[in-house]
Amino acid sequence: MFNDIGPLELVTIFVLAVLVFGPDKLPRVIQDVMRTVRKIREFSESAKHDIRAELGPEFKDFEFEDLNPKTFIRKQLDNEELGLKEIRNGFDIKKEMAEVTEAVHSRDADSSSSSSGSAGGGRIDMTKKPEEPGKDDRPPFDFDAT
Repeated sequence: MFNDIGPLELVTIFVLAVLVFGPDKLPRVIQDVMRTVRKIREFSESAKHDIRAELGPEFKDFEFEDLNPKTFIRKQLDNEELGLKEIRNGFDIKKEMAEVTEAVHSRDADSSSSSSGSAGGGRIDMTKKPEEPGKDDRPPFDFDAT
């Protein structure tokens, strides 16, 4: 629950608690807080037990943590019945990347060898140049536009 609280935050909370409650009342406040936390945990466990009892024996392996979407998906992906591990292990990313790299390099080598005889030295001009209309070319006249 408090996994992301560091030592500096704990010291800050402790100093603030001492300033707010004072050193005399601080032990009593800590006891009250701990008692409240225990009651909340007992209530939570009692509610979980009641829900499991009401669901019946079909849901004996039901865990409330499975209601978290990340946990549910992780559990389903690790399920042996679906065969997803075999599919996942069937993909060899390094092999796939090596094949793609080889194909690209062989294509580059083919294109550079075929275009080496051209005047551009193997370079293609990719800039778009505007077309110059001929002197006789007029834009079409649209009677409806006037």
